[in-house]
Amino acid sequence: VNTVRIFNELEVDELCFLDIRATIEKRRPNLKILTEIADECFMPLSYGGGIRDVETALKILSIGFEKIVINTAAVENPDLITEIARHSGNQSVIVSIDVKKSFNGNYAVYSHDGSVKTSLDAMEWAKKTDLAGAGELLITSMDRDGTWKGYDLEIIRKITDAVSIPVIANGGAGSVNDIGQVVKTAKASAAALG
Repeated sequence: VNTVRIFNELEVDELCFLDIRATIEKRRPNLKILTEIADECFMPLSYGGGIRDVETALKILSIGFEKIVINTAAVENPDLITEIARHSGNQSVIVSIDVKKSFNGNYAVYSHDGSVKTSLDAMEWAKKTDLAGAGELLITSMDRDGTWKGYDLEIIRKITDAVSIPVIANGGAGSVNDIGQVVKTAKASAAALG
């Protein structure tokens, strides 16, 4: 909640809270903490982590979050994307896709906080989530995450070219120039910073 106050003062556009260990640890979202965050925050909020069904998503939206972020649950049950979108609108569903470049140059999708390599190709999965009703995609380059070496422009551009919905680039930002580059060169609609 104290961090939210700082971001309020900095006039951040949107805050995205991701409990990336929730699925692995089989934890449900902590609605008490999320309510405290929503009460304090003056900007749009999104949350992901431990959301496995529509009912949980609707509870989070009802306490003041505008968007739900799903990753592993979407991989395991793509219909969940459509179900949440049907209840709350496409704009309320962000599908998070963790990608890693393989030796052959293809990008694989990972789930469970990046610990499980799926058989999904990143571009094909992005297209499928778009068709399923996602309103936005959050693309995290596992290769770049935490490196401060800039976003993976190649995968972001491939996905922005493949889908009709906004793409948020994540993983690797080290400077303001990196943000400008991913928006101008790779056509990302937004840049996420951790």
